[in-house]
Amino acid sequence: MNNRQAFFNFFIEDKYEAGIVLLGTEVKSIRDGKLSFNDAFCFFDKNELWLRGLYIAEYSHGTVNNHIAVHDRKLLLQKRELRKLQAKLKDKGLTIIPLRVFFNDKNLVKVEIGLAKGKKLHDKRETIKQRDVERELKRYKP
Repeated sequence: MNNRQAFFNFFIEDKYEAGIVLLGTEVKSIRDGKLSFNDAFCFFDKNELWLRGLYIAEYSHGTVNNHIAVHDRKLLLQKRELRKLQAKLKDKGLTIIPLRVFFNDKNLVKVEIGLAKGKKLHDKRETIKQRDVERELKRYKP
């Protein structure tokens, strides 16, 4: 699952691959594709990286042990990567956002996060123009 809105609203400066702490029903719901990135972002709390606002729908076959759809989830990175991210976050205007959620070759759920800087309105317009030009070029190529 990709966060398409992130690439439209932000310049992605750096990407990291992080593990995520999930419950069993959350993993099953992700496999079904019931995931939304609306307003999701990452933040630091006591030198740990957390993901807030990621919506994972409740599992349809879940029982009383079903998970809560939106809650803070811990991201797993190495200490040196966490320190590096914290140092970069002190720069003005930078934030950490989730870019995509995927299963790696060991069938573990991973989150690709990006260190991002917000785009201004004129930058967004430029992105739209560039996308339209690429679409036109693809249309006319045999």
